[in-house]
Amino acid sequence: MKRSTFITTAVLTGLSGIANGMPDESTTLLHHVFFWLKNPESTADRAALIAGLKTLAPIPGIRQMHIGVPASTEKREVVDNSWDVSELMFFNDEAAQKIYQDHPVHQAFVKNYSHLWAKVIVYDAVDI
Repeated sequence: MKRSTFITTAVLTGLSGIANGMPDESTTLLHHVFFWLKNPESTADRAALIAGLKTLAPIPGIRQMHIGVPASTEKREVVDNSWDVSELMFFNDEAAQKIYQDHPVHQAFVKNYSHLWAKVIVYDAVDI
């Protein structure tokens, strides 16, 4: 088979799966957590929470992890930047996210850092 024929066939096969809504190996569950600090003016508390979040990265099943703070983008009615720190994790599926939830490192994070936050909101979503 010629290289160009192989590449065309591979691309069309991949696009067919996407068009049919078939899940593939990159199916993703996104776990986005927003934290409001008890002391939002405390840079030490924010730094401590961020350091604590970084301890979660080695937990098996986390494909990617991003930690952030509110961006200084345009203020609009639909933008909520009232939170102080967020984490966004990517998992292959709900089973991997469950392993993360039950993992001793995650449990230790909650135990050791929950005194820093006043409120937490979690948004979980799956790719469609």
